[in-house]
Amino acid sequence: MKRRILVVDIGGTHVKLLMSLRNEREFPSGPRMGPEQFLKRFKESARGWKFDRVSIGFPVPIRKVRITRDPKHLGKGWVGFNFGRALGLPVRLINDAAMQALGSYRGRGRMLFLGLGTGLGSALVWERTLMPLELGDLPYPKGKIIENYLGIPGLELLGQKKWKREVLFAITQLRNSFIADYVVLGGGLVHRFNRLPKGIERGRNENAFLGGIRLWETKRNSHELKWRLL
Repeated sequence: MKRRILVVDIGGTHVKLLMSLRNEREFPSGPRMGPEQFLKRFKESARGWKFDRVSIGFPVPIRKVRITRDPKHLGKGWVGFNFGRALGLPVRLINDAAMQALGSYRGRGRMLFLGLGTGLGSALVWERTLMPLELGDLPYPKGKIIENYLGIPGLELLGQKKWKREVLFAITQLRNSFIADYVVLGGGLVHRFNRLPKGIERGRNENAFLGGIRLWETKRNSHELKWRLL
């Protein structure tokens, strides 16, 4: 029987629900959205769809399928929240940037994923291994952190021209630090760039969906997952 997987990408401004690349719904998130508000809007938005398992990308570090802390840009009460129990379905939970990175990887070399949006999402992928990263809190000048400059606050602070220069400078440093063969730049702000330098690829909207599907892939004739999730 074919699996019917719903992919849920929870971000700081919107929650996207994807049944396929062409079948997408969304609702706003933001600093007031805790688990109860999410469940209410989720059930309303997913009404009429048939699915038997769910992949969820969530904007905090995930340890042993558990939310480790409340997200910076969402409401409180997420620590210990069990999506599988709440939805009554098998759920695979992963960091949101890691899910996009998993869908962005094309099976070659060492890829650094950076997502520009409310904050800075990040992950590293090589061969069949996925490592979520938390680069957004890296220190930056004047007591700031890096996501203050590369995310939406940085765009508002610097203006588009200076912000673009800052993003490309930071990407070069991060690429060198992680010895990455190439960088995939995703997130809601990537559309601000008409062109990207060599070695930096533009993320695609469908990558989060593909990453959610890949979370359920297993090796042939085995229940073992294809991907090693660190």
